[in-house]
Amino acid sequence: MNSADLLTDAFTRVRETVHSAVEGLSRADLHARPDEDANTIGWLVWHLTRVQDDHVSDAAGAEQVWFAGDWATRFDLPFSKEATGYGQSSADVASVRVGSDLLLGYHDAVHEQTLRFVRGLDDDALDRIVDEAWSPPVSLGVRLISVISDDLQHAGQAAFVRGLLERR
Repeated sequence: MNSADLLTDAFTRVRETVHSAVEGLSRADLHARPDEDANTIGWLVWHLTRVQDDHVSDAAGAEQVWFAGDWATRFDLPFSKEATGYGQSSADVASVRVGSDLLLGYHDAVHEQTLRFVRGLDDDALDRIVDEAWSPPVSLGVRLISVISDDLQHAGQAAFVRGLLERR
């Protein structure tokens, strides 16, 4: 197994967790909040997908799926089209109100673009510096692991919220 295979497996696990957290849920379930300021399943999945799209597209030198596939227009969110969810308010979280088909469609499109990129990587590519704004500068390998880590955390949070909903 090589690095590309490991990255493919990791991003595929993210997709599987996202699908299991979202599939079969009503729009109301996707937007339910365990308390008044908690993140919703819909927002968590939108956010983790936006971050993956933003970071992987940047590293790949590709256009974000969000814009290339006109997902920004389809989601029609009441904030900047460039937003990824980072630092958003509770009101912003509540405003991400979309159905599971749209949410999973966008996630799957980002997943496919991500896999096209990572499948073409060799071990040497992972040392390339992709962000010099940090000390030390961030390599492609570190950036991809960071995205996977954040994605799995948010997907797990979405699965937890789903579990709460199912226990009601």
